[in-house]
Amino acid sequence: MSAAEAVTGGADVPGAGCWLLVGSGLAGMRIVHELTEACERLLPGRYTVVHTDELILGVRAGRLTLHDIGGRPLTAPAVAYARMSSARLSSDREITLLRHLEAMGTVLLNPADAVLACVNKFWHLQQLAVAGLPVPDSRSYADAPLAKAIDAGVPEPCVVKAVRGQQGGQVFLAPDAAMLRAVQGSLKDDSPYVFQRYVAHSHGRDLRVVVVDGRVVAAQIRSAADGDLRSNLALGGTAELCRGRYPAGEELAVRAAEVLGLGVAGVDLLFEPDGGFTICEVNVHVGWRAYMTEVAPAVVTACRARLDAAGGAAGSVAGGAI
Repeated sequence: MSAAEAVTGGADVPGAGCWLLVGSGLAGMRIVHELTEACERLLPGRYTVVHTDELILGVRAGRLTLHDIGGRPLTAPAVAYARMSSARLSSDREITLLRHLEAMGTVLLNPADAVLACVNKFWHLQQLAVAGLPVPDSRSYADAPLAKAIDAGVPEPCVVKAVRGQQGGQVFLAPDAAMLRAVQGSLKDDSPYVFQRYVAHSHGRDLRVVVVDGRVVAAQIRSAADGDLRSNLALGGTAELCRGRYPAGEELAVRAAEVLGLGVAGVDLLFEPDGGFTICEVNVHVGWRAYMTEVAPAVVTACRARLDAAGGAAGSVAGGAI
């Protein structure tokens, strides 16, 4: 009996050794397809694709349980890699599921606490700063009104970010506090903002480094379109592959992923005038382009290493989907 079976009290329907856990609305995404193909090559018969909206969590007789939406009991997997939408991620939903799996003995490539920290742009700045890694001087707030937070002092000029923004949304450059006061009434107030030092030398460009299990598997310089501050490819930016060109930046990215406890991370670095780098942010549900062909196999290889360390799959099933 596996550790997961011991927790559940024995499941009638076994789970695969490794789950590719796919969040709601992501089933048709190219990256999920690439990961599934890599699983088929590298983990044949040892994985399954599981969708978060088809799982039921429970507690019975003092033990945690897991069922599919049809009511069939499931064994928690030995290993799981979750692809979810950071923009929609909720502590009441996805994080609860990840915590449930961890409590049942599943090893997550990106642990629940690390996922939760990374979807808040200020949370992971806190951790990186405590670890002594370079991050921009920043200010944020909890319950203070936005206007009062601005009056308390912000870097001038400053980059303004919503703590839960994605793909460059709710990010802009404010030349001074007066401008922020003028527009603050138009800003959404569903989450706090971070006010960061503007790194002018890196305006419109950054270094995105993809780290998997402490190894750099891809790196690219991203450049914004039309002089924009934001270099996000989703906003029309362009990218140039450059792995190995900036070893100091890549080393910093590996360290950032390690500090946050991430098996898979996308680390965005800003170029400083002295040739060094500052960590802009770390992405837990990192995206990659189709030409970055080493990323998906690296992620699956990391899953396989953990699965092998756990002694393989108890109750392995053929690759498929619940």
